[in-house]
Amino acid sequence: MKLLSNLKNQLKNTWLFFAFAIVILILWNTNLLFESLSLQERNKMELWGMAQKEYIQNPSSSNLTFEILQRSGVNPMIQVNEFGRIIEFRNIEWNIKKQDSTKLYSILEKIKKENDSILIQFRNEKGDLVVNQTLYYGNSSTLKKLQYYPLALLLIIFLFGAMLYFFFKTSRIAEQNRLWAAMAKETAHQIGTPLTSMVGWITLLKEKQKKSIPLIEIEKDIARLNLITDRFSKVGSIPKLIPSDLTSVIKETVSYLQKRSSEHIKFKIQLPNKKIIIPLNPQLINWTLENLIKNGIDAMKGKGNLNIRLLEKASEIEILISDTGSGMKKEVANKIFKPGFTTKTRGWGLGLSLAKRIIVDFHKGKISVLKTVLGKGTSFQVLLKKAPFKNSKE
Repeated sequence: MKLLSNLKNQLKNTWLFFAFAIVILILWNTNLLFESLSLQERNKMELWGMAQKEYIQNPSSSNLTFEILQRSGVNPMIQVNEFGRIIEFRNIEWNIKKQDSTKLYSILEKIKKENDSILIQFRNEKGDLVVNQTLYYGNSSTLKKLQYYPLALLLIIFLFGAMLYFFFKTSRIAEQNRLWAAMAKETAHQIGTPLTSMVGWITLLKEKQKKSIPLIEIEKDIARLNLITDRFSKVGSIPKLIPSDLTSVIKETVSYLQKRSSEHIKFKIQLPNKKIIIPLNPQLINWTLENLIKNGIDAMKGKGNLNIRLLEKASEIEILISDTGSGMKKEVANKIFKPGFTTKTRGWGLGLSLAKRIIVDFHKGKISVLKTVLGKGTSFQVLLKKAPFKNSKE
């Protein structure tokens, strides 16, 4: 098993290295292509500068010189004299009748930053500098687009990686859900088999000792085990949601736990004086509330205040469960609903993950740590929809 895990890790690292190498190779080739195109454009501009110099020396120059001057390519070009005054420009969108010359000079400043200038100079027979001009040119639109190609490539790779991450994460969550469902069904099945036998034996014993207190208590425990079995069977499949009174469910849950908690735990219940009817599964909501309340009791170590409040809003119902326990660090609060995560020395880390599955997956609600302060306590928030939602099993 360990060998298989190591092999998977090696394959994963190999793929990451291979993907990284491909990205580096593409970026390197892109850089070479950019430098090659930039050099070609530089050569064309230098050739144009030579033709311009030839034309200045001999206005009646050959047709080849004239042809080169006419074919200035696609690069934006601005030619200035020795005083920096613009004497000619090409491949630049500027209308002399509609635009001010300051616009043209601002374009010149931008072009100066793109490439090195080309000097066009001519000296007479005495060696005096007769013509002293400078040619500035910018990159072509193709070269400019190529500059952003590596960024576009990195963005595409990032989006592709994000899609892969989302796909694998979704697959892993789906696999975990199937595992939880299978485990819950198997647990319900395993508990149900001896329970059926125990119910039969209790029935026989009650015929002989009808008023036996131990038998009455055992019967209550069997009923409790039946409830637990029913919960597990519902977690392992899509539960049926029926219009139920949430206020009664909360009262029943609190009443059960209050009798089994320390007398130093002070329960404060704030519920509306009316029924709150919403689509839910009473057994699973009861289980969720139990997990949250027990979590608060454990955090207070048997002494403190536990507040449970039910608020009715326009489109949803809010349940707040607050304790005065030890609180949590931020990094713990972010992981507390993950399967297998627990801060207790003894525990599987399943209670709150199952609570999230019940609220989010089955009831399409929300559950979160609303507030937590170290040494002061934690508040959990549960939001349930008031109206029926689609895809719920009727």
